[in-house]
Amino acid sequence: MQKHESTIVDIARALNLSIATVSRALNDHPKISEATKKKVREQANALEYRRNTLASGLRGSRTNNIGLIIPRVSMYFHATAITAIQNKLHQHGYNLIIGQTNDSFEMEKELASAMFSSRVDGLMVASTFYTTDFSHFDVFTRNDIPLVFFDRVPVDFYPAQVIRGDDYKGGFMATSHLAKAGCKTIAHLSGPLSCNLYKDRYAGYVDALRKHRLPFRKEWVFFNELTPENALRIARQLFAAPPYPDGIFASNDTTAIILLEHARSLGIVIPEQLKIVGYSNDPRTAIISPAITTVEQFPDKVGERAVDALLELMKGRGRRKGEVQRPIITAVELVCRASA
Repeated sequence: MQKHESTIVDIARALNLSIATVSRALNDHPKISEATKKKVREQANALEYRRNTLASGLRGSRTNNIGLIIPRVSMYFHATAITAIQNKLHQHGYNLIIGQTNDSFEMEKELASAMFSSRVDGLMVASTFYTTDFSHFDVFTRNDIPLVFFDRVPVDFYPAQVIRGDDYKGGFMATSHLAKAGCKTIAHLSGPLSCNLYKDRYAGYVDALRKHRLPFRKEWVFFNELTPENALRIARQLFAAPPYPDGIFASNDTTAIILLEHARSLGIVIPEQLKIVGYSNDPRTAIISPAITTVEQFPDKVGERAVDALLELMKGRGRRKGEVQRPIITAVELVCRASA
């Protein structure tokens, strides 16, 4: 037998109040007394009343839901950013709906469509490695739904607010640190250059080599998804036979950790024979031995800044017809530890 779901009609009947009064009380209307609001809330709880927030949103053209599309919940950067995003949105009365692409472009397109169909009030996106066509987000810009890209963002102009880390500076700092520490042959493990993160970090690496008058060796530069499997494969390739590089700049910390462990298994002494710098300041880099030098991205601050930008767009500030949104660049910082 199907259970009857309580409605405001049931609450009104139980309290001998009008339906309009109950509706206003549930919506915290200023003209309803606190005593009446309290009675209505208590009766609503007793009847296990569930408010239909979607229907309310449709009537008012708002759902109080914000969409978030990210590559992987398991990644340290995005897991930390999600916490900051949800906490800040909650302070402003918004709920968060999260979609995970697993770095699939097709899944990203499906999630964008689902978020639009769910009538989110705004959308935040960290795109996949391989997203170069952002037209599946055009439906948001055409309908004036605030859109913010962060971390992994469009390389070319797209009519949305963009928030990205200073990855060129991060790559330059990491490589320069290795050079100043005495490294003469520095390898680089990068992600796909279709992604802005790795394009900028690689550019910083190349310019740092040039500044310190160090050789660029094409055979010591790798572009792959930065998975543990790829990291181990490349580590075996790098150290299959001498000469070995004396420095490595890895574009994420998982890769740096695997490189360090593989080098140690071969008897290579770190940092005396090999120096390693990672990227992201994953907590694991501080507890492995030796601890790994890395680049801090401040993912919590990036998440909070993404929410700030979205709320500004939702209030109509910083967005005029035809106005170009300037990218917001967030700071990075070198964290020096024993590996370099």
